[in-house]
Amino acid sequence: MGAGAVGTTFAYALQISGSAGEIVLVDLNRERAEAEALDLNHGLFFTPPVQIRAGGYEECADADIVVITAGAKQKEGQTRLDLVGENVKICRSIVDSITEHTQEAILLMVTNPVDVLTYAALKFSDYPKERVIGSGTVLDTARFRYLLSRNCRVDPHNVHGYVLGEHGDSEVIAWSIASIAGMRMKEKCKTCPRRMEDCDREGVAEAVRNSAYHLISGKGATNWAVGLAMVRIVTALLRDEKSVLTVSSLIDGQYGIEDICLSIPAVLGSQGVEDLIAPGLSEEDRKALRASAETIDEVLRGVDLK
Repeated sequence: MGAGAVGTTFAYALQISGSAGEIVLVDLNRERAEAEALDLNHGLFFTPPVQIRAGGYEECADADIVVITAGAKQKEGQTRLDLVGENVKICRSIVDSITEHTQEAILLMVTNPVDVLTYAALKFSDYPKERVIGSGTVLDTARFRYLLSRNCRVDPHNVHGYVLGEHGDSEVIAWSIASIAGMRMKEKCKTCPRRMEDCDREGVAEAVRNSAYHLISGKGATNWAVGLAMVRIVTALLRDEKSVLTVSSLIDGQYGIEDICLSIPAVLGSQGVEDLIAPGLSEEDRKALRASAETIDEVLRGVDLK
């Protein structure tokens, strides 16, 4: 749902990945959706086979996953939470239209503020909690691992760490469980040939949190990396991978947090969120995660979702 910069970049990346057999673009501007679908179809000679077309909400009837990217665009100087009022209204309209045609699909929310809107979609749809998912901090986690890999000169695939909580300014860089090849960062830094015992953790955290703001200032939007993150989530769901990703989902008691959608490691399979994993965090990280939950809760109450 949504054929803007994020929605079309996702469709393009999904086409190249070969993970989906059918992609349907739905947008309020039907002409644009049809043009984007045609452009993607012109590239089918170069990609795995997939059916691509524009359509309406009736296409949701047979969908395995419905991805929602439509909403007010974040502008320079805005936080993700600044978008909440308008996007909750848009979310209600879209979810109501989806549920007219299916009660079986998995809903993947990407529109910001994603944690608030994931909770809103859960309430508006009355779907089981495991089938309403937000893109959460999957991209933030990738940004974190990229920055650590660059600093430590290690392949990002061998850096393990998570960004938890809100996809936004209160997100938590979980330093207490970050590691390289099983070695916690506190110990790894002591042995680093670059003598980085005094790693600039706050600088790394600030770079992760502010990445979107820099991109919006420079090019008006974020789309490429988030499109790839969405493909990673969707592939895990479609292929029943049981992959662990930090999507946003309803938290039910983990870390003493309840009735909030935010990101902690989740096992993704064909049924959606099949399990939540709560790694042992330091007290500092736990406190920051609870504060992040309170930030989201305050916003939910402000728009009468609680």
